[in-house]
Amino acid sequence: MIEIKAKLVRADSSIYATGENVECLIEFIHKAGNNDNNENNDRIENLAWATVQLHCYRKTSYNVATQDKVSELTDLIGKTALDAVTQTPGDVIVDTKPKILFCDLRLKPGETKTYFFNELIPRDGPPTFRGHDIRYFYKITIATQRVKSKVQTLTLPIRVLPIPIIARPDDLHCTEDTNDELAPTNPFLEKREISELEISWHNLKNITSRRAPKFYRISNKHGFVGRFCLFKPCYKLGEDIVGSVDFTNSKVRCVQFSVKLQSQEISLRNNTSTSGDCTDTSSVNSLDLASIASGTAVDNLHKSATSASARHKEVEEPVGKITTYSTSHEVCYAMLQTQIILPIPLTVTPTFRTDLVELKWRLHFQFVTSTMLDFGQPNPKSGELKAPAEIPVETMIWNLPITLYAANPLQIYSPSQTQCLIIK
Repeated sequence: MIEIKAKLVRADSSIYATGENVECLIEFIHKAGNNDNNENNDRIENLAWATVQLHCYRKTSYNVATQDKVSELTDLIGKTALDAVTQTPGDVIVDTKPKILFCDLRLKPGETKTYFFNELIPRDGPPTFRGHDIRYFYKITIATQRVKSKVQTLTLPIRVLPIPIIARPDDLHCTEDTNDELAPTNPFLEKREISELEISWHNLKNITSRRAPKFYRISNKHGFVGRFCLFKPCYKLGEDIVGSVDFTNSKVRCVQFSVKLQSQEISLRNNTSTSGDCTDTSSVNSLDLASIASGTAVDNLHKSATSASARHKEVEEPVGKITTYSTSHEVCYAMLQTQIILPIPLTVTPTFRTDLVELKWRLHFQFVTSTMLDFGQPNPKSGELKAPAEIPVETMIWNLPITLYAANPLQIYSPSQTQCLIIK
């Protein structure tokens, strides 16, 4: 009996980035039986061959035509190639060249052989993603075979995060917002070659750490409601989205509002727009919020109505399927200033795009406004305010797009487990 164990060298995290090397240790152990009198315990176990390969699978409900690579692998099943297509449900869209661990391995009772596997994750591959209509997942496939026996496989799942590809090192230029590239260098240190992955991480750090506050004026047909400030448009996984709302000099009272962090899974096989929850409750509110979404200030009702009518003539972007991950709710009827804090989970997938699907992120706002500016009638005896029994309200909805990037995989704790396979 032979036991195969596979574990990642990076024990604290089974998460990797595109362009990063994944390392794995594979052990082949000849385990003797419990019966000492059994003659089979003294025989030498033999394996004909063993290979290791990295596969990226795609499982989708879309009607996708079979790719040439998948059809070629299917034709070779049972001949010379590993039938990776039938080992796991889904289409193989990315695969590395198989690496042969050994040929004709002989193990004595109690003997153990350990092999090291190292492979580069392709930069052009999709990230690990579990969506409504499509899934992308990576597995390290270990295949082995006895003589005159069927091929047996052991898979080791990993999670892959997307890293933006830098076309050339010159694209990493410094700006006035950051001076990391302007740090003095030591002329006595030996210059080493910087890898493409290091350049990408450095560029990603500059993008997500750069503060570029943007202000958005919020108003409806009754007048100015408030001003929202978002400190930066790009975030990494695990960060907090922080923004502030200022209701000073408002003509319309904001009773309460909520902000949701939502993902949009947009199918690229159907460009027609779908009706979702991002429609406004009234035509007046949608007119005003159209100019807000473009980042321009609304000076008066005529200007906002003109810009909104022009936007309605354009083709609306598809909404896709919406998933909410975090929500912030605030009752702000008597507030002049407040803030929002939305945590970004480490388990979500950053913004990416493939030939079948595009994943976008947005902040979904819902404002409940009222033209009643006073806080009720004061009690003549005690002087306390008496809350009104009813408040006339209107609802406005606004979607603000943001971009999410991958975090360093070493900062995400995701311990890997040892996978085992027993060949009797």
